[in-house]
Amino acid sequence: MAKLKISKKTSTALINSLGAGVVPRIGVEHIAVGREKELKSLLQNLDDIAEGVAAFRFIIGNYGSGKSFMLQMIRNRAMEQGFVVADADLSSERRLAGSNNEGLATYRELMSRLSTKTRPDGGALVSILEGWINKIQQEVVKETELRPNDEGFDDKVETKIREVIHYIEDLVHGFDFGTVIAAYWRGYRLDNDDLKNAALRWLRGEFSTKIEAKAALGVRVIIDDESWYDYIKLIAKFVAEIGYKGLLVLMDEAVNIYQISTTVTREKNYNRLLAMFNDTMQCKAEHLGIVIGGTTKFLEDPNRGLFADPAWRRRTKESRFATQADVQEFLGPVIRLNPLSEAEILTLLQRLTEIHATHFGYEKTLTNRELKEFVQEIVNRLGAEALLTPGEIVRDFISVLNILHHNPSINFTQLIHGSQFKPTTAGKNTDLDEDNAAEFSL
Repeated sequence: MAKLKISKKTSTALINSLGAGVVPRIGVEHIAVGREKELKSLLQNLDDIAEGVAAFRFIIGNYGSGKSFMLQMIRNRAMEQGFVVADADLSSERRLAGSNNEGLATYRELMSRLSTKTRPDGGALVSILEGWINKIQQEVVKETELRPNDEGFDDKVETKIREVIHYIEDLVHGFDFGTVIAAYWRGYRLDNDDLKNAALRWLRGEFSTKIEAKAALGVRVIIDDESWYDYIKLIAKFVAEIGYKGLLVLMDEAVNIYQISTTVTREKNYNRLLAMFNDTMQCKAEHLGIVIGGTTKFLEDPNRGLFADPAWRRRTKESRFATQADVQEFLGPVIRLNPLSEAEILTLLQRLTEIHATHFGYEKTLTNRELKEFVQEIVNRLGAEALLTPGEIVRDFISVLNILHHNPSINFTQLIHGSQFKPTTAGKNTDLDEDNAAEFSL
């Protein structure tokens, strides 16, 4: 068997993240098992977005089924393909709408996490703008043979910048958005850091009053709780015009919307989500993809979930043909993450064993028989009625590998069959209160 090729940085990120019960930001391709059809469907969405249309998908599954893992997989693939990506976890402070700027807080988080292939860890807004300006400057040099210090050079650059702005100005809030982009260029041209910073603050949704924005930039509007999604559409159009394939927005932990206790506030969030869904499905947005990760209750609860609204139920309920045994649709708005098979779980454990051995520089010794024994022991401990998900076994398995590595005298079989071994799980009862369960998604 060929030796695994993985960098120390990647193996460290995988082992540390998985051992702590969180999804790693890098290296997820090394542990991708059993989600080929789901990933293929999402990659098809990327192709569509690059062609100028929009896409909206839900990734639905119980805790530990792999929602966050799938979001991270598509995030990394999108950046590799030339998309701008923004991701955020929804929470009690970050929602889609609210009375205390919770929607704006989500927008600000998305903007702070704006990422590209060259800036994968967020904070990419400045590099996007300045990379675009530098690209235009190079084009002007090539077309006119003028140099940056030559008279007329900046005017040529501004002409090209305004050509891009022109494509945006006809959209909702497009004129003000274009004005701010032009202000950033003026700050760049004049080496005026105050003007550039003001433009960046406006784009990030950091102005609190219209008076402040008008004084700094000459615009009469600011990004607020009601309008933030309109600016997401503008950013998607803008990045596509300047050379990226589009904007992919990923929002996880949608269960936090489901958990809102006040009916009016919860419905307001669902209505905002519905507006976003309709926009993308009716192609009112361009070069924009939105992927939402949520639990089964968030979708299907007839009292508090999306299914409580007939409009949502009509849009997201599975076709009666897709409810037959062993039949699953991967092209609809909802991707459901079913449990991995035993063979897929074994493949996952094999990969984790190899990554761990490579990272710490030892020869792996665990056999397939022992890996099957580990899975069976967890099933026995949790009970046959429990839903076995990757999230319920990976953290335990990494812990077992760590113990065996640092305590070579300990026997694997004795360790996992010992009375002290208790599998990490959100709960044995499959009807547990998911609202309070700790999630580890793989």
